[in-house]
Amino acid sequence: MNPSAEAPRPRSPLRFGYGTNGLADLRLDDALALLADLGYDGVGLTLDHMHLDPLAPGLAARTRRVADRLRALGLSVTVETGARYVLDPRRKHGPSLLDPDPEDRARRVDLLLRAVRVAAGLGAHAVHCFSGIPAAGTDPDTAWKRLADGLAPVLDAAGDAGVPLAVEPEPGHLLATLADFHHLRSLLGDPEPLGLTLDIGHCQCLEPLPPADCVRAAAPWLRHVQIEDMRRGVHEHLPFGDGEIDFPPVLAALAATGYQGLTVVELPRHSHAGPHFAELSLPFLRHAAPTPRGSTS
Repeated sequence: MNPSAEAPRPRSPLRFGYGTNGLADLRLDDALALLADLGYDGVGLTLDHMHLDPLAPGLAARTRRVADRLRALGLSVTVETGARYVLDPRRKHGPSLLDPDPEDRARRVDLLLRAVRVAAGLGAHAVHCFSGIPAAGTDPDTAWKRLADGLAPVLDAAGDAGVPLAVEPEPGHLLATLADFHHLRSLLGDPEPLGLTLDIGHCQCLEPLPPADCVRAAAPWLRHVQIEDMRRGVHEHLPFGDGEIDFPPVLAALAATGYQGLTVVELPRHSHAGPHFAELSLPFLRHAAPTPRGSTS
């Protein structure tokens, strides 16, 4: 051993993953092996036609095989449901829980119920979802009622499965902010399985509080975290260093909450170079993250 070599930086208490929606050009087995080789703690698994298709036959058996693969690689998992065209080849993220057609809304509910079953089979930390965009002319009360009614059976299933449902505030959606999440909590009667997905970039994009303050405000409901760089007022997921976020205070705030889930890199528009950005992202996050108390770097 070279005594002059720099000692390795102690590991952060935070656990980092990478989203398969940023590795869409890879087979799922290859994507999981890549993340394990790079040293990630887990994966944000977006159920999609190329990655554990939730609508294809034999879902339970395929889920067991992926669970075995995750265990063999030592990867934790969160199940994400933001695939663009998994339900409709012509409508991005359609249909949603807010669609005027009740049969279309039921298709989204069915997808989320399938996601809960997959998450239970994988031993996932949470199931992620978002509200969708109301159709033109929909009054707010109707939109919120559709959202609450659609999520009710999913929350029941999540409670039975012991897997939290983590709703993500998404720019441009009905549920776009932390304040909107709390409105949903109130409508639903604050059910125990209902949690929050906090996207750090979205905080930079549109929340009134700085991202680190958003983390502290969200802490009691935090079940899943997505992370990337972003600029104020522009909903564009960027590689680390290409936006405006100061990450050390954000990650320090996250570690201070005692959050135990995954913090997953979310670069869905960078799949063309997914392995490259996966390789760059983990060292960036580890360098920006706090180290355990008493450690030296």
